[in-house]
Amino acid sequence: MVSPSAFVRTLIVAALAAVLAFAPAQAQQVVTITTTTVTWTYDDTGDDAEAADSDEGVIYEGAALLGDEALAEDADFAAARRYAPAATLATLGHAKARFGPFSVIDGATVRMAGDVTSATPRQFAAMLAAYPGLKRLEMTDCPGSLDEEANLILARAIRRAGLETVVPAGGSIRSGAVELWLAGVTRRAAPDAEFGVHSWADEYGREANDYPANDPVHAEYLGYYREMGLNDAKARAFYALTNSTPFDDVRYLTRDDMARFVTLN
Repeated sequence: MVSPSAFVRTLIVAALAAVLAFAPAQAQQVVTITTTTVTWTYDDTGDDAEAADSDEGVIYEGAALLGDEALAEDADFAAARRYAPAATLATLGHAKARFGPFSVIDGATVRMAGDVTSATPRQFAAMLAAYPGLKRLEMTDCPGSLDEEANLILARAIRRAGLETVVPAGGSIRSGAVELWLAGVTRRAAPDAEFGVHSWADEYGREANDYPANDPVHAEYLGYYREMGLNDAKARAFYALTNSTPFDDVRYLTRDDMARFVTLN
């Protein structure tokens, strides 16, 4: 038979054993909670959120350009580029300011060299806000666009701004850049100006001639050409000419070739 004092000692020992067994797990649980709820990430995010609230609506041009540059270097975008800018791209002369592919030369003249990206319409708008007296867009070496929707937005912005478009001596414009040149309220080109055209292609690799002639997909370009002053017959003829050359090739036209479709000054 167990004495009362021995029984009490047994209970005390059992209680102490239970406490010792439970204590490490309890301590580990406390540490885990503290680690997951108090972190540097939480503190930094809070600071960034306050900064974002204070700068709401502000456009950071440098950040936007970095994103577009990264996209342009992506393999898919590199494959979409038809022509690389020539070595003469660096010889644009002194520029008062640069906005993406645009270099402001003086109060009336801006030169363009390079591709159109998704950022280019915004860069063009920023340039006009800073230099509202611009009258002339010289297109020296323009391979085309990496974003066709942005290209047509930019083209219509050029027309609204009332700019003259010029391909100077030795200048070369290809692909979507030809649409930009057509947007000028007046158009000029040097005798040796180069115009490169080819068919468009969709995201599935289908080209213009893969669609029936009455397919609505053709309406966007035909409508754009009419909007830029071509009559219906010339719009259709020019559209057919561009689409007669596959997307992966190019057909070069001269100043006189372009004069068959549009008035040159």
